[in-house]
Amino acid sequence: MAAFAAAALAGGAAQAQNPIIQTLYTADPAPMVWNDRLWVYTTHDEDGSTWFTMDEWRVYSTDDMVNWTDHGAVLDYTGFDWGRSDAWAPQAIERDGKFYLYVPLTSRTEGGAIGVAVADSPVGPFYDPLGRPLVRSGHGDIDPSVFIDDDGQAYLYWGNPNLYYVKLNEDMISYEGEIVRVPMVAESFAASDEDRATNNNRPTLYEEGPWLYKRAQTYYLFWPGGPLPEHIGYSTAPAATGPWKYGGVVMPPQSAFTNHPGVVDFRGKTYFFYHDGSLPGGGGFNRSVCVQEMAFRPDGSVVQMDMDPAGIARGIATLNPYRKVEAETIAFSEGFKSETNDQVGVFVTAEKSGSHIKVRDVDFRDTGATKFTARLATTHNDPVRLEVRLDSADGPMIGSIRVPRTGGSDRWSVRTIELEQKPTGVHDLYFVVNGRPASHLMYFDYWMFSEK
Repeated sequence: MAAFAAAALAGGAAQAQNPIIQTLYTADPAPMVWNDRLWVYTTHDEDGSTWFTMDEWRVYSTDDMVNWTDHGAVLDYTGFDWGRSDAWAPQAIERDGKFYLYVPLTSRTEGGAIGVAVADSPVGPFYDPLGRPLVRSGHGDIDPSVFIDDDGQAYLYWGNPNLYYVKLNEDMISYEGEIVRVPMVAESFAASDEDRATNNNRPTLYEEGPWLYKRAQTYYLFWPGGPLPEHIGYSTAPAATGPWKYGGVVMPPQSAFTNHPGVVDFRGKTYFFYHDGSLPGGGGFNRSVCVQEMAFRPDGSVVQMDMDPAGIARGIATLNPYRKVEAETIAFSEGFKSETNDQVGVFVTAEKSGSHIKVRDVDFRDTGATKFTARLATTHNDPVRLEVRLDSADGPMIGSIRVPRTGGSDRWSVRTIELEQKPTGVHDLYFVVNGRPASHLMYFDYWMFSEK
């Protein structure tokens, strides 16, 4: 078998892609670092939405910043007995081995409120420990942001058009003192125009979606600002409770009419998460999560950035193909949708012929791979093939599997093939599905390579 030489890691922007999730519409990213892995919680815009139709919260994770694993829905609004609808922007945090997910939803009796759910794992199952909202101001209770300071004190910020915070107790499911309403003054959030201030009760640019972050001894509050379409602004303070000083614009308005920041440090870099409307069929109610690196000047001010379709140009680790890899671990895909069932959990479905998945920076090592194994299914009688290619969707084909007809996504078959070509070194890996035009052409659960 001929050996393929290693591809250079320095593929640059040609390898990078935003949005980072393409199998569903996602929004309101909330990153969290745990166990040397970056997790991002999102909302889920239902296909074809003409409003903020969102019923569940999802989580994705990565250890290389380019390949993201879909862990599925971790909770929906029905997980709260008092909740009626609206699984909107969340944030999660870990403390003492427990994971706390703060979420806004519309209650059955009293409008919007912030709830909290608890789990022993970042992927759940999450449960409501209170049986009631954690906080409610009575006006605009959405978009919670949770933060634990260096001294152990935890804070919860939230609100649209007002901005509130409370000091959380160490149990993370109760708070001390009263709800504090932050003064909405020009020094803190920049003055709004007179019409917006008078007619919309918004005296400053602050709109919603606060995100609390600390760098050195400076506290940053990132927030979407109006008027619509939203930009991302920021303010700084010497303490988590302020007083806040307006810092400027982080990201001007460029895509969907809303935006939502999430900022996190991971392996020596700072990453800025946001959402846009750039996927096919996307827009203001069908949004998609994106990420790119964030930069600060020596004085601590934020370097303004534009939305960048290149995203993360270089991964920070390679992917090991000699272990089971979930098919929902994806750098970029076209024509695939994410699904879940009781048999295998999360899997992906090829919706049409030509659908493909890209996995970046796969390290076959000097020894190379000789076999490929995948767990697959289809309902179609006509031949459906999964092609394994290197470096592009029409790159060298190293193997091909005829997908077994199993009768459904609840019945699966594992297939192993000898590779036609022996890949070595680091490559981008493409899975391309071909068959007669049909919907739900193929179901794909996991894959792996073997060296012998």
